[in-house]
Amino acid sequence: MRKHIDNLKANIIKKGVFNMAKITASVFTSHVPAIGAALDMGKSHEPYWQPLFKGYEFSKQWMKDNQPDVIFLVYNDHATAFSLEMIPTFAIGCAAQFMPADEGWGPRPVPKVYGHPELASHIAHSVIQQDFDLTIVNKMDVDHGLTVPLSLMCGQVSEWPCPVIPFAVNVVQYPIPSGNRCFNLGRAIGKAINSFDQPLNVQIWGTGGMSHQLQGPRAGLINKEFDARFLDLLINDPKSAAAIDHMEYVREAGSEGIELVMWLIARGAMSDVEGGGAAELVHRFYHVPASNTAVGHAILKNN
Repeated sequence: MRKHIDNLKANIIKKGVFNMAKITASVFTSHVPAIGAALDMGKSHEPYWQPLFKGYEFSKQWMKDNQPDVIFLVYNDHATAFSLEMIPTFAIGCAAQFMPADEGWGPRPVPKVYGHPELASHIAHSVIQQDFDLTIVNKMDVDHGLTVPLSLMCGQVSEWPCPVIPFAVNVVQYPIPSGNRCFNLGRAIGKAINSFDQPLNVQIWGTGGMSHQLQGPRAGLINKEFDARFLDLLINDPKSAAAIDHMEYVREAGSEGIELVMWLIARGAMSDVEGGGAAELVHRFYHVPASNTAVGHAILKNN
């Protein structure tokens, strides 16, 4: 944790002091569990996996060159921290640290996640005052939904480069929040972060998706056309992306394609949604297959 504090001080000195937290970029990526297994088992250089990891080489270097002070990471829990006994629609992690979860075959061999309780508590207060109900979580383990994106963007490291605020969304058990609800929640989160009175460089990440279905007659479904259209809308016309309804996700992207609503939370926090400068596309990548799904990825710079 000392390292994180020292890095924060160095970043403030390097960039010049500013008074409030700022969202500098949004990152969007799939969080396929098999990607984590490939990394952990040393298979990333195998022919099957090489094309996928090559698509993140730019991103890892970009991450080193644009290291944030905090990452606000939107993901979904896969029955590890939560179960059918308790399913929060939106849950924010306010703890000081989060351990990698045991998903049935032991925890991933990745670093523990340090949180940022002060910023997380501020976001919870601000967003609830904007009439969004959040579940405040002070203890939970985090699964591949959160650790795989960190591995893809940061590599195999002994310590994550900065604190992470986990934000879990229910996309497993119906009823699931609509895309428009998630988009507007992202707007509220953006306002909350921008009102925090510490000079923090914050990135907001949306994870999950893209098109895939894990069960039933359509198991293995991948819809490249839908995925490409969603990425186009997400980048250039996010309000139209937010208008996609549940039935279209299920019909076109499969039952698990609904995870894409989590990308809309990250997109809604960008300043162009509130009339700021247009978001700048830094990187875009798409690959199939990775296990039984499609992998999508994009980085947007906030202007």
